[in-house]
Amino acid sequence: MLAARYHRYGGSEVLSVEEAEEPHAGPGQVRISVRATGVTPADWYLRSGMLKEMAFLRFPHIPGMDAAGVVDEVGEGVTGTAVGDAVFGLVPLARLGGACAQYAVLEAWAHKPRAWSFEAAGGAAGNVETATRVLDALGAAEGMTLLIEGAAGGVGTMTAQLARARGLTVIGTASERNHDFLDGLGVTPVTYGPGLAARLAPLAPQGVDVVLDAAGKGSLADLVVIAGDPHRVVTIADFDAARHGVRLSRSGVGEPGWSGLPYAASLAEEGRLTVPVHRVFPLGDIAAAHEESATGHARGKIVVTVP
Repeated sequence: MLAARYHRYGGSEVLSVEEAEEPHAGPGQVRISVRATGVTPADWYLRSGMLKEMAFLRFPHIPGMDAAGVVDEVGEGVTGTAVGDAVFGLVPLARLGGACAQYAVLEAWAHKPRAWSFEAAGGAAGNVETATRVLDALGAAEGMTLLIEGAAGGVGTMTAQLARARGLTVIGTASERNHDFLDGLGVTPVTYGPGLAARLAPLAPQGVDVVLDAAGKGSLADLVVIAGDPHRVVTIADFDAARHGVRLSRSGVGEPGWSGLPYAASLAEEGRLTVPVHRVFPLGDIAAAHEESATGHARGKIVVTVP
């Protein structure tokens, strides 16, 4: 099969598309013929070597945490899913990748909503899992107000929509060019940066209950002050979290948010959940897709399609 791979840590230039051995579904797993896969910051964090002290990669490594496609192998013990089903889901966490290929094994999945294209579904599962995990960690419940730092990105847009489905009010920071975009998702937009607390005051006169930092731009100290308690702040992007008493939530640590996949699919079928796609790249342009993600300016999800 064709797959995007790299044989050493480095910049996007280490990525290439080459022949690789096909994976096969084990017990409790399915294999899919991949149509699309998402690109996340974790993909290029891993590729760059930024996480090599905490995440071991076996080279050559295939990136990609989530994917959508058509099931062509069903592992022992799997029920409710058959060959030919269109699904979206996540690769086994221990592999730290494997989705950016013509075939991928999924450990958690749900049937693809008819309302979503394969491109949208291919970039959905990782963000759904992260958003579900973070909202659960924050104890997000109806009537609360959630502030999302970096609300226009893939995780931010998914968290905002799932939070609103739980009955929360959502305020999101973004550059002014993304304010109308957030407003269209039912999020109250506010400009990020110094003075955020003052700008929030008229938007949340009763205060903010919980905060997600999805940006990792060094604002944790201010976010703790806004929340009033570091335990009411979770970051997925700032590795200096412990210094501020803030929880760093990441895949593979704590309870995964896999239960959110079927729920997200049901919301999508009701027209209550979309996957904003920033840009779609063909597999041969995987390096450009990683470079685009690393800019930090994506509005929604970056997706790679697989032939």
